[in-house]
Amino acid sequence: MAESGGGGLLVAGTTSDAGKSVVTAGICRWLVRRGVRVAPFKAQNMSLNSFVTREGAEIGRAQAMQAAAARVEPTALMNPVLLKPGGDRSSQVVLMGKPVGELSARGYHSGRQEQLFGTVTDCLAELRRTHDAVICEGAGSPAEINLRRTDIVNMGIARAARLPVVVVGDIDRGGVFASFFGTTALLSPEDQELIAGYVVNKFRGDVSLLEPGLEMLRGLTGRRTFGVLPFAHGLGIDEEDGLRVSLRGAVRESVVAPPYGEDVLRVAVCAIPLMSNFTDVDALAAEPGVVVRFVDRPEELADADLVVVPGTRGTVRALAWLRERGLADALARRAAEGRPVLGVCGGFQLLGERIEDEVESRAGVVTGLGLLPVRVRFAPEKTLARPVGKALGEHVEGYEIHHGVAEVTGGDEEFLDGCRVGAVWGTHWHGSLESDGFRRAFLRRVARQAGRRFVPAPDTSFAALREEQLDRLGDLIEEHADTEALLRLIEDGVPAGLPFIPPGAPAAAGAPAHERRASTAEADGHTREPAAGAGGSPHDADAGAGGSARHPDAEAGRAARHPSRGPGGSAPEESVNEESPLRGRDRGTPLPSPRPATPSEGAITA
Repeated sequence: MAESGGGGLLVAGTTSDAGKSVVTAGICRWLVRRGVRVAPFKAQNMSLNSFVTREGAEIGRAQAMQAAAARVEPTALMNPVLLKPGGDRSSQVVLMGKPVGELSARGYHSGRQEQLFGTVTDCLAELRRTHDAVICEGAGSPAEINLRRTDIVNMGIARAARLPVVVVGDIDRGGVFASFFGTTALLSPEDQELIAGYVVNKFRGDVSLLEPGLEMLRGLTGRRTFGVLPFAHGLGIDEEDGLRVSLRGAVRESVVAPPYGEDVLRVAVCAIPLMSNFTDVDALAAEPGVVVRFVDRPEELADADLVVVPGTRGTVRALAWLRERGLADALARRAAEGRPVLGVCGGFQLLGERIEDEVESRAGVVTGLGLLPVRVRFAPEKTLARPVGKALGEHVEGYEIHHGVAEVTGGDEEFLDGCRVGAVWGTHWHGSLESDGFRRAFLRRVARQAGRRFVPAPDTSFAALREEQLDRLGDLIEEHADTEALLRLIEDGVPAGLPFIPPGAPAAAGAPAHERRASTAEADGHTREPAAGAGGSPHDADAGAGGSARHPDAEAGRAARHPSRGPGGSAPEESVNEESPLRGRDRGTPLPSPRPATPSEGAITA
């Protein structure tokens, strides 16, 4: 282990939604339970589910969840670049927690990512300086060959920081062996050199039936499988984005226990376009007897006791969608009948009388649904806050992420800087329902308004339930992964002598100049080339006979970079050093603090 900072690991995936976020969180929880000071990191995240840190920085909600798994306070260092998709194939770019402009996908991938590379590597270096280990999460797949030249989140950061990489595959979808092999084989020799092995996720059945396939995979690739994680039902962790929300009335397994009272409470969430922070309803789903489902048709609101209109990155677009679908009329009928509706952030804005938007959609003045006496004007500055207050006689904490400034001109009751009119409630506060006392008081009011004999359980703690879920993730790693091998990988870095799997990446997919420079200069101060016998190869010495091949150029390059290794580059495995950094270490020479990119350095500006 390098003396200049903590160990590291990159968790990549064969696809989006393979399980990178949960495996990263699970490794963080497993390590912190061992007494390791660990932090999560994702160089670049694309998500509409975000969170506000105590310092007022906006980061991906998945990284906030992973920080909770690591039992550390989330910071902008853990997610320096956040992309929030909007309309017209563009995304808002959030750099070090603050929005810096809108860019099209083509504009972002046409060199703008390279401008952020220094900030990203500096953030990782700072986390490694102050922690024993940093577990990094990739994005999508590392084998997106059309994006490799501008990659800063997968093999780009792995190359710059010499991070060993494990690839997660979702076996529940099928084709996991082909995915593992193909992902590796589409990488350049330099990138393949960092792929240490694989993790099978969401396995159902008898693991012994899978073992022959794992052995064949090892023979083909020369790389081990670090674990086979079983399919885990009912994990209530934060989703990365809205892609997995199942429509057509599918229930998200939200009834965790029978109702405490006589009735259940049915909650329908409008699955509006560019839905953001729909994790707000997770706290409702955690209540015994509360059934939460996502809907997109007016008839699906008929039997709902509460309808939630969640946040959105496209308020005006979502408003038009509600009208086109007939959901606007259905919401108006509910309001007239005194049946509960809750609008959160963008959903709150939709329920108002008027929206003036020259910032997000540039649609000008648009008429809202008119269910609340609220006028909204979009401002260029984004509100990022962690408000604390009181509502329904209970303490409430939340967070705000919005450009819209709401002017409340009336209402029956003030409600978390918003208002209530009849059974229609609206607020900009995300996360308010995670405050247990307030959630129970709100559900009691909703039950009365809906005419339900529903009684909230008196002892449901959302924070405790979240901790249980994170512990389950830690258990998955501890019980179903080779933890000693993972420790060795995190401590010792990239194993020696991993074979090249042809054909490799096309020449056009090579690493960009900024990455080659960063890798050569050891940009984060943690590049380490293990000597022969350090770290070891996870494959057998004759793995090539099992079907793997060594690329001549890769062999020549490896020999130049690793002169202490033999022609094959392999080395025997070494036992974990009991005095290693993950078990107490000298922190070494401090590294410089991260530097946010500035306009003079070519940072993205509006």
